[in-house]
Amino acid sequence: MHRAYKFLLRPTVRQTLALSEMLLDHCSLYNGALQERRDAYRHPSRTTVRYGQQSAQLKEIRAFDPERQGRWSFSSQQATLRRLDKAMQAFFRRVKSGDKPGYPRFRGVNWFDTVGFPKDGDGCRWDSTPHDPVTRVRLQGIGHIRVHQHRPVLGRVKTVSVKREGRQWYVILACDEVPAEPLPATGAACGIDMGIAHFLTTSEGEHQPSPRHGRLGAEALADAQRALKTFPRRKRENRTAKHRRAVEKAAALHRKVRRRRTDHAHKTALAMVRRYDVIAHERLSIANMVRAPKPKPDTENSGAFLPNGAAAKAGLNKSIHDAGWGVFLGILAHKAESAGRVLIPVDPRNTSRTCPVCGHVSGENRTTQEKFACTQCGHTANADLVGALNVAIRAGLVLPDVA
Repeated sequence: MHRAYKFLLRPTVRQTLALSEMLLDHCSLYNGALQERRDAYRHPSRTTVRYGQQSAQLKEIRAFDPERQGRWSFSSQQATLRRLDKAMQAFFRRVKSGDKPGYPRFRGVNWFDTVGFPKDGDGCRWDSTPHDPVTRVRLQGIGHIRVHQHRPVLGRVKTVSVKREGRQWYVILACDEVPAEPLPATGAACGIDMGIAHFLTTSEGEHQPSPRHGRLGAEALADAQRALKTFPRRKRENRTAKHRRAVEKAAALHRKVRRRRTDHAHKTALAMVRRYDVIAHERLSIANMVRAPKPKPDTENSGAFLPNGAAAKAGLNKSIHDAGWGVFLGILAHKAESAGRVLIPVDPRNTSRTCPVCGHVSGENRTTQEKFACTQCGHTANADLVGALNVAIRAGLVLPDVA
């Protein structure tokens, strides 16, 4: 299996400055390579610049600027160029498919926070020896940095990445050949339905309350955003100390909400895989679910539009993002694989509109957001419970006549 481990770094003051310079120089390399591609694309000859050509220029760039580019790992600079190449490939793929393209943009210092090392031992080395109680990671141009390793690393370290989050630095290890840790069989199976009022509902009728982390921190975040807007827009080098503190406070609140949401997803997923051998869930397409409704032009009045429920849909989209379904389902898949559990995604269409007793499908069956009442057989139940039962039925975990 493949796993990623994220540990907090404990750099010294000098190492912190060196890490910031490393990000700045890689950001400059990224922007320079992007500018070369833009110039080539806008040239009348429409010349195409590819990764191989830019990678071949690294030796000249390092020799020309040894103080900024020459002291960092050659492989990490190649990884930065691959990162740009991946963004360009995604741009042309969207153009070809007819989607909104979104040309890759230049990265500011605050928007470039990760440097990757493609191979352990090439410009970086993960140093975790049993006889040394202190774990360190060695980075070319910086030295040995202390690591707060809170759990053992299993498998073989394949790639190493350094990431900045606010004023903290982290090392991320991507490992392969990680052994599975199967849990004892329980003989239980269930289907789950993701929701807004309840985070999830199992086919056994248990409701997991929604934590609503974003809503709980909305007031503090709104205050921080209002305080941030009182400052005029300035470049990073011209910002005052108060402006920088306001930016850091808003970013810290966003990180706090994200960490709470991730922590809740980890704990809920772990409880699920410990309890059930087989878990069925809806194969959700969250990107399609949170799309804004299309405008409705008013045919009688030129330039006017009819109400399309955009305000209500915006509130629903905000609740869907706050619930973090995608984060939870991704973590659940990883934990199920590690524990030897079976995870079954099913078609989510009409799961809350289908009667689990007679199989009648109708939009009128769900009278409210919470209540389900079949118009054919009269079966009544909680709408989320009906959705979870239908998920289990489609996965073959529950017989229709038993439901």
